[in-house]
This record gives sequence, C-alpha cells and structure tokens, in this order.
Amino acid sequence: MTDYRRILFIKPSSLGDVVHAMPTVAALRRLFPQAFIMWLVKRQWAGIVERVEGVDEVCAVEPGLAGWLSQVPRLRAQGFDLAVDLQGLFRSGGMAWLSGCATRIGFANAREGSSRFYTHRVPVPTTEMHAVDRNLLVALALGAPARGEPEFRFRPLSDDRSLVADLLNRQGVPAGASWIAVNVSARWATKRWPRECFAEVADRLQQEGMGRVVLIGGPDERADTEAVKHLMRTAPADLTGQTKPGLLPALLQAASLLITNDSGPMHVAAAVGTPVVALFGPTSPVRTGPYGTRHRVLTSGVPCSPCFDRQCRNQVRLECLTSLSPAMVLAAVRERLAVRLAH
Repeated sequence: MTDYRRILFIKPSSLGDVVHAMPTVAALRRLFPQAFIMWLVKRQWAGIVERVEGVDEVCAVEPGLAGWLSQVPRLRAQGFDLAVDLQGLFRSGGMAWLSGCATRIGFANAREGSSRFYTHRVPVPTTEMHAVDRNLLVALALGAPARGEPEFRFRPLSDDRSLVADLLNRQGVPAGASWIAVNVSARWATKRWPRECFAEVADRLQQEGMGRVVLIGGPDERADTEAVKHLMRTAPADLTGQTKPGLLPALLQAASLLITNDSGPMHVAAAVGTPVVALFGPTSPVRTGPYGTRHRVLTSGVPCSPCFDRQCRNQVRLECLTSLSPAMVLAAVRERLAVRLAH
C-alpha cells in the first residue's frame, strides 16, 4: 500500500453531499495519519468543512469557471500525491487533473466523462446504496479496512455553542430548554411537504408541550418560513437566515429532534446524532436518507415515487407528499422522542 502524504479531497457541494463525504475523510485520516489533507469545496459550504475533523486546510472555490481555475496554481504548488474526487463531474475531475497530481481516484460511473481524468476508477456495484456507503468504496479501494459504523466527526469552533445559545435565547428559548427544529423548505419544490401541514404539526407540538418549535432555513428560504408562520395559531421561534452553514452542527446538536423535508440540514442533524423525522417524496431514502438507525423516514408508497424529478407529472400533484398526514408525522415525532428519552 502506498503511503500518501499529501491528499487533495474534492467534494465541492452541496451541503448534504459534503456531510456524506465526511466518513471517507475519517477513513483516509485513519489510513494515512500523517498525511496533509486539503478539501476543495464551494465557498458557501466552506464553513462546514472548516469544522470537519481530519481536514488540515480548506480550499474555498468562488462560483463560476474563473473561480475554479483561479485555484489551479495554488493546488499545483501543494505537490499532492493523491487526488480523491467524490463529486464525479467534469469540473471536479478536471480539477484533479489540473492539480498536477499523478494519482487520481474516483468512481468508474462518474458523470460527464469525468472518469477519463482518473488513474484509478472504483466500480459502484449498484445505484441502490446510500451515498455514504458509496463514497466509502473509494477509501476501501485505497486500503482502508471496512470496520464499524461510518464516522461523522465535527470539531466545533470555540464560540459555536455560545453563539447558538445566544441566538436561541433571543428567540425566547433559554439554555437547557427542550426544542424541536423544523425545516419547511427544500431546494426542489417537489420535495416540499405542504405548508399547512407543517403549520398544523408545529402548532400541535407546542400546544401539547412537546417542545418549542424553532424554524430554521437559509436566507433564500424565508418566504417558505413566513408562509408557515402565517398559517400557525401559536408563535414559533424563527432562526431562518440567522445561522450560517458552519453553525448548523452546533445548532442541530442542541435540538431534541428535527422535522424536515429531504434537505441538507437533515444530513447535518443525522451526523451530530440528533433524531430526524423526514418526509420523502420524489427522492430515495435508500440513497440519500438520514444516515443511521435513530431516524424515521415517512414515504407514501405511491407507484411513481421516487421519480427524482423536479416537476411532478403525477395525475394527483405531489401525491407522494400530500398523502403523508400531520397525524403520521406527529406519531413519528412522539415515537422518536420517547426512544430518545429512554436512552
């Protein structure tokens, strides 16, 4: 086995994909404990990668082709002896090649012809496997032993927890209080459970004393959050747009549970050990569900799901999600909270 000393790790986006790559970094760190590991990531997700244990340096890429190419001199100067591309697109494979690294590894079925840039191609036996397990195939191909559960290891910055506590306190959620995070948005419109359903669940949680509801999301998701708040009869706390991605691990670790569509925060919550109740419609929980056994994924079972489509073509629009009732979600929340309290 070659003892690689300088490793370029390429996984630029998105939030969930970055989290899925964390166990592979952990496996490489165990395999090459003395290696220098640089992670190439899009600027908007750099805050998350800065908090991933085992990463020595972050190479944050600005949007656009010019932003990517501007990093080539920096990468070539590093003298990498191994480039690992988990993104599997033309641009990421091209960056592995442009880095000047002689050994480049990625998936044999990578898209856009990016596998042509690799010197080592890892076969993927089936598409019906979780992204975490697929990524770990690369570590196995490099000689990492298959052992135990995949490791998601964050190292919070010194003031992350205090910043989160301050944000919550300003919203009327004091330190030590039990609260439930609710993420009502998603990148695809076809992934979003109806707003009125989220509003009903959030009201019931607060009325029944299961915990204060804290709405979360990015700045561009505020319209979805405001629509849910408008439909609610009780007042939730609202942190939408107030937490940068890098604060999500500390924020979601403090929550009792997360209710969410298929989204990036879902994967962060799973990574920090917070139980998740997730609603899946057009996507597959087998491939991209919250990783681990402490979560509950609700699916409808309608024949067209998962379709992996950003536009619903079913005769009953979004039947895969609208057939999931608030009562089903509340039952799942009660069950997950009871399991957590029992442990």
